[in-house]
Amino acid sequence: MTEIRLETRALRRHFGALVAVQEIDFKLAAGARHALIGPNGAGKTTFINLLSGALPASRGRVLLKGNDVTDKTQAERVKLGIARTFQINRLFRGLSVLENVCISIAERVGAAPSMFYPVGRRTDVIDEAMHLLDVLKLASNAAHRVSELPYGRQRLVEIAIAIGLKPEVLLLDEPAAGVPSTESHIILDAIERLPEHIAILIIEHDMDVVFRFAKRVTVMVGGALFAEGTPREIEANPQVRAVYLGQASRG
Repeated sequence: MTEIRLETRALRRHFGALVAVQEIDFKLAAGARHALIGPNGAGKTTFINLLSGALPASRGRVLLKGNDVTDKTQAERVKLGIARTFQINRLFRGLSVLENVCISIAERVGAAPSMFYPVGRRTDVIDEAMHLLDVLKLASNAAHRVSELPYGRQRLVEIAIAIGLKPEVLLLDEPAAGVPSTESHIILDAIERLPEHIAILIIEHDMDVVFRFAKRVTVMVGGALFAEGTPREIEANPQVRAVYLGQASRG
């Protein structure tokens, strides 16, 4: 039986009278490659914020590997194994690619105070960072400032930072957002090279990205789960086509 890495039970978030996420029961298994799709305003990013701890739940529970983390802060959840990227990247643009990734790894291994000194003082941190950059095909950019990179490569740096935390669960909020369609394959190629044991949940509007990446797809509409299935099942679902894919059901 596949281990459930992340689970929500009757998860709900409201902002005053507005219910943004309502009574969501959701499971993400170890090694999952799962996409979350839905129209704008469906509650997808709010749901990711609830999973990561960026927002507190109004009601319901979040469990990581069976342990209740509902009351844990975002920083505590990172240490427990939940990492995420953002719709708009949050990189240290004035620092090099290597320095950005080293900061993430140093935080994980408790070496953050040493980052006041040159990175080279922690050869274990720099070696791990360079290995990760090599896996993501970023090694040639290690010494470049983030601000010097094309936006697609900046998104890769953000993924490298998240992976440097060695997460059990990786939440990717539109990793290809702002990346030219001709370069989105770079992001997908990098994601496909990530360790197989990591459970990955991705929010993405580009259906080409979704159908190439995901083995399971969940559709959110109006803050609630609307449908779930394989990419083929979701693509063929007439209700999904009507409310999200923009095509009325036929027959």
